[in-house]
Amino acid sequence: MTGPPVHAPEWTVGEGDASVRLDKFLADPARLGSRSRAATALERGKVFLNGAEVGIADGATRLRRGDLVRVWADRPGSSRAPRVATGDLAIVYEDSTLIVINKPPGLLTVPLERQPASSSVRDQLREYLRPHRRHPFVVHRIDRDTSGLVLFAKSEAAQAMLKGQFRRREPERTYWAVVYGHPQPASGVWQDHLVWDERALIQKETHPDDPRAASAEARFRVLETFADTSLVEVSLVTGKRNQIRIQARLRGHTLVGEQRYVYGPDVLRPLSFPRQALHARRLAFIHPDRDRPVSFEAPLPADMSELLSRLRR
Repeated sequence: MTGPPVHAPEWTVGEGDASVRLDKFLADPARLGSRSRAATALERGKVFLNGAEVGIADGATRLRRGDLVRVWADRPGSSRAPRVATGDLAIVYEDSTLIVINKPPGLLTVPLERQPASSSVRDQLREYLRPHRRHPFVVHRIDRDTSGLVLFAKSEAAQAMLKGQFRRREPERTYWAVVYGHPQPASGVWQDHLVWDERALIQKETHPDDPRAASAEARFRVLETFADTSLVEVSLVTGKRNQIRIQARLRGHTLVGEQRYVYGPDVLRPLSFPRQALHARRLAFIHPDRDRPVSFEAPLPADMSELLSRLRR
């Protein structure tokens, strides 16, 4: 993503602000004026530290003398509508072309043929859009027990344009996961060949010469380590079903709470968590009507925040 324009407000950290938290620095009356404004700017991807975008999770960063803080107040896609509760849905952004949802865990993105009675984001969006005579068209999906951002279009034309971006692997899709163990090295690329088992409904590793093989690739970096677990950021290059879950498992770093893809000694000492600890945190793509980049972030849900608090203690 491009950085803020030259006219964006900026501040250089002086001696008096060295070691101050980033969110507190922004909340100063001479800058954004309040903690709520600082948190909103961080959550919506408006803040850059030394040229790199930072989010709400970076608010606790301690600044150093000479750091450069910039705020891109009118960044495209950041001046979004207020989050609106719609049943179990939280609308992160909506316009005449698309709608971005922060999906809670336990809710399907779209209905399953084998579970027709289960509620889904698409079903609830249909009810929400019915008075406006609009219909939701799914662009991509995430697993039922994964939380975070999912994208729907409001027309078949917009859906086709957005799906084209996903086929070309252009959107940025970043997840946070809590895994067992400490990945080494602490950053890199996961590359595998997978095949979907229609009977067992799971991904399996296969040989690259397998005619059914699909390439799976993701970039990862460790954000934080604990006694026996790690918080890892994973950015998808490809977008295969259950991809992060199986790729982490293949390296001995099963997701905390994982029920389907299990591996090794963590099975013997599982942490108590009701689902796979996986959250679709960031989504960025080109708006199909405006032909400009837009980006969205979803803060961690309460259950994953509480899990991290437990691990830090």
